[in-house]
Amino acid sequence: MALATFWNRGVATMNSDTVLIARCQKADVAAFNEIVGRYKSKIYNYLYRMTGNAEDAEDLTQEVFVRMYSHIHSFRAEASLSTWLFRIAGNLCVDAFRRKKKERGVVSSLDAPAYHDDEDSYATRDVPDLKAAPETLFSRKELGGQIEAALAKLPPKLRSAVVLHDIEGLAYEEIAAVEGIPLGTVKSRIFNARVALREHLRPYLES
Repeated sequence: MALATFWNRGVATMNSDTVLIARCQKADVAAFNEIVGRYKSKIYNYLYRMTGNAEDAEDLTQEVFVRMYSHIHSFRAEASLSTWLFRIAGNLCVDAFRRKKKERGVVSSLDAPAYHDDEDSYATRDVPDLKAAPETLFSRKELGGQIEAALAKLPPKLRSAVVLHDIEGLAYEEIAAVEGIPLGTVKSRIFNARVALREHLRPYLES
């Protein structure tokens, strides 16, 4: 038993993100493929909920890993690999949204605040008293279509924060690292996203 435990720990160490990154930096294609296999689903799910389009999400997912491999030598392990991948994905989303806005001739900026983004707003605003919080609604399959539609109506910054936290399970600190924003702003965005989702989902919650 002790030998088996030692062996399992050894395999886990060999396949850790840190080891895989080091191998990737030496042009080890097998290590790159293992990273893709480990994180592709999470990145795709995030991008699908950000774009609302399966084809766009697939294209962006591929681009995430292309960029990861292209910049693998710049990775310094100051954040986790998953944080770095989500950051790349988020930046690609911003670029994609801006391109689409230009194509449609939309003048308003992606960064125009459609919500309060101050660090303390999440603690002071009133929350509608509904039957279930959005973070628990994500597990209700019968509301899948309505939830996806409600997410699509959120501003990208709010959508990203609530998807990363309530669906992908990232901690506030991890989201702060992904988005490059203060911890209080993360909490504010998640709070505001949940308020907006409650409003969008109100007819389905009260029926």
